[in-house]
Amino acid sequence: MAPPRARALLLPLAAATVLVASTIFLFAAAGASRWRPADTGLPVPASPADFSALPIGVSVTSAAKGKELSFLDENGRPDDPSSGSAAAAEPGRCDPRDAAVRVFVYDMPPEFHFGLLGWAPPSGNGGGVWPDVRGGTVPRYPGGLNQQHSVEYWLTLDLLASSSVAPCGPAVRVADSRDADVIFVPFFASLSYNRHSKAVPPEKVSRDTSLQEKLVRYLVAQPEWKRSGGADHVVVAHHPNSLLHARSALFPAVFVLSDFGRYHPRVASLEKDLIAPYRHMAKTFLNDTAGFDDRPTLLYFRGAIYRKEVIIVPTNLVLHTAN
Repeated sequence: MAPPRARALLLPLAAATVLVASTIFLFAAAGASRWRPADTGLPVPASPADFSALPIGVSVTSAAKGKELSFLDENGRPDDPSSGSAAAAEPGRCDPRDAAVRVFVYDMPPEFHFGLLGWAPPSGNGGGVWPDVRGGTVPRYPGGLNQQHSVEYWLTLDLLASSSVAPCGPAVRVADSRDADVIFVPFFASLSYNRHSKAVPPEKVSRDTSLQEKLVRYLVAQPEWKRSGGADHVVVAHHPNSLLHARSALFPAVFVLSDFGRYHPRVASLEKDLIAPYRHMAKTFLNDTAGFDDRPTLLYFRGAIYRKEVIIVPTNLVLHTAN
């Protein structure tokens, strides 16, 4: 029997990013209405930290109000809802009504997202919490292996610029949560873990743990969370160790993960969550134009196949492929 063959699917990075984004938000929008925490029947594991006694001290930014749908431009400013959507009236702008999914993004303080990259709102920014995604002032995500879990960064940027280009992408940011299909939580959990998971003396608690405590306080106080119990929220925790202290409190939300290996099945499962791929790190072969019939290898693993808890899967795949 001839060896199995696989067709190579080569996508530019931009196209792959759009594909992942569309899958995440379409899946979240569909799952928010059909899944509830009680469905699994498993007990909820105790949270490593008790957040219930913590006072709520994070300010809430109210959403723009209006009878018609109100959408945000690339700088986070609401279009004029009285004009029947200014975005739809301007050439070269996305008509949000054509979007497959409408997403509300919490205007959380920068310490949860771009502040972790050293960004701060410029003076005279009117208290804005987002960088100008079209002005070239967006900080870069750190390189190296950090890039593996950078989906949190790219999804946030994609949403911030979602209404600035026509035609609409798969998901468009809206100003009023009542118009949204899903609620996006812009917390760079993987970056927080990679950079701030260890306490710096004389502090007893790491910055990552502190941010997770603040995140839980913030979310459970929001009317959007109370309205759905968090089932329509999307939280990116792609690094396996990220969101370690808050995951048991936020488990009703849709998690975007790299695997389920370190999660209790009551907290994360195929019933409600999504596995997003790592960002491509290996160098791409130059002039790789071989067709389907010229590719005899089914799978090729680059690097070590023995990695912590996932040792069995790649080893078995290699053995089966060899046979």
